[in-house]
Amino acid sequence: MARITGPGPVCRICRREGLKLFLKGSRCLTPKCAFERRGFAPGAHGSSTQFRRGRSSDYSLQLREKQKAKRIYGVPERQFRRYFSIAQRSRGLTGATLLMLLESRLDNVVYRLGLADSRKQARQLVMHGHFDLNGHRATIPSMQVRAGDTIAVHEASLKHPYFKSLRELLGERPGLPRWLSLDTDQMRGTMVQAPTREDIELPLNEQLIVEFYSR
Repeated sequence: MARITGPGPVCRICRREGLKLFLKGSRCLTPKCAFERRGFAPGAHGSSTQFRRGRSSDYSLQLREKQKAKRIYGVPERQFRRYFSIAQRSRGLTGATLLMLLESRLDNVVYRLGLADSRKQARQLVMHGHFDLNGHRATIPSMQVRAGDTIAVHEASLKHPYFKSLRELLGERPGLPRWLSLDTDQMRGTMVQAPTREDIELPLNEQLIVEFYSR
């Protein structure tokens, strides 16, 4: 999956999946959200798809679930398949392990800490070197964060206008997941424990993804 740029295509992803994926951060919570205004599939015949009859095939359901997970986390197909291979070789349920690997990505942890409005923005901030992982500057969004690791805004970046204003807004953000903690004064977060499947409140059926790659 190539990186998607521009304001329009991102909104069409949510409409295609029939679900608000919050790909544009705070804009998704406003009346400007395209999914709220046009909650049907994109394309010339998108508005008529809800009237079509017939049952979707198993393959179609599995494919859509896989695509949905990829788009939520912003992961290309090749990388997503690699995560699946790792999960398949690990102990425990393959689907749950896959989601835990995705949830532990550095860009996702930055987003979950409230240090970015969306995973896309978190990915950009990481790539531009605005965060340190365990005291060292990290510029790879896919880096795996482990229990006990700390993520902090880089010292030089604390002077950036974005992070100056963010410090004031962090107290108004929704509660953190129980597997993370955040020191708003120091702009430093910690992964208290590895996320479990119960911690990942996303509308995903990971078993369908396992079935797709197990065909």
